[in-house]
Amino acid sequence: MAKAGAAKAAADKNHANNNVKPAAAQKTDFLKLYREMLLIRRFEEKAGQLYGMGLIGGFCHLYIGQEAVVVGMREAITSDDAVLTSYRDHGHMLACGMNPRGIMAELTGRSGGFSKGKGGSMHMFSVEKNFYGGHGIVGAQVPIGTGIAFAHKYRGNNRVSLTYFGDGSANQGQVYESFNMAELWRLPVVYIIENNEYAMGTSVKRSSATTELYRRGEAFGIPGKQVDGMDVLAVKAAGEEAVAHCRAGKGPFLLEMKTYRYRGHSMSDPAKYRSKEEVEMYKEQRDPIERLKGKMLRESIADEGALKAIENDIKAIVNDAAEFAKQSPEPEASELWTNVTEE
Repeated sequence: MAKAGAAKAAADKNHANNNVKPAAAQKTDFLKLYREMLLIRRFEEKAGQLYGMGLIGGFCHLYIGQEAVVVGMREAITSDDAVLTSYRDHGHMLACGMNPRGIMAELTGRSGGFSKGKGGSMHMFSVEKNFYGGHGIVGAQVPIGTGIAFAHKYRGNNRVSLTYFGDGSANQGQVYESFNMAELWRLPVVYIIENNEYAMGTSVKRSSATTELYRRGEAFGIPGKQVDGMDVLAVKAAGEEAVAHCRAGKGPFLLEMKTYRYRGHSMSDPAKYRSKEEVEMYKEQRDPIERLKGKMLRESIADEGALKAIENDIKAIVNDAAEFAKQSPEPEASELWTNVTEE
């Protein structure tokens, strides 16, 4: 018995060791997560500045505060998997590896943009990066993401569809039609509810009869999980679990990311429906970038010098994207008729 117990202990130890990354690999992972979140934060701040200067017109929905969600989930998939979301989409595009120059140029309506200046903030796509929008209609991306998951299953390519939507979209009827179809056909789709608590401007507590949004799939047999969306490591772990579920042929999975946006719903929203004290609390106590930074400093994964170097590099990338956007010409009038199919 003693020998058997010792053998089991040794096996458990070896199993544990096999699942622990070397310090160098862990450092690389943490710095990558930090860099990607910081790129989104600084890019969005610059977009806000350009909007204030009148260089970005129309609607512009910033992702500041929610960076951990898309960065953590991106780490859970491969470049072959599909991603699509709503109009708060700049962060998702950057996480997919789309060029900041092209995104900023599209924001400013220039020909160098991903939609040649015709889509603006809410309508960008990249087949190359398997990013299928940017959708301006509330909840419209959910049936589309479900359809992409159907295509993946039909083709047998073992790919997954990450379909993001917000707490406001969670009450749309088409969402539940999609849930029914996805579970019925066991489609490989991860539904990600980015619950930033206020939808367009109304608290989820005032607009939803049930506020545990991760349970919204229970009626269809879809498992769900609530995740701290301000912790990129928690998001990554939950994302890996959900994606593994899909790839195993078990059907859809629902993740509710409890997150928070620091700015209003869009640049035209003064966000008077919440207190300044509430916003400051999230910034000071739960900011996803500062939380990861603090962890790396405490555990000597990185020092201030390394983090400062990343900050400087990101600043240069964002400034370059802004300058490219400013210098890129506006689309020619004839561009209005391209990519239009006549019946």
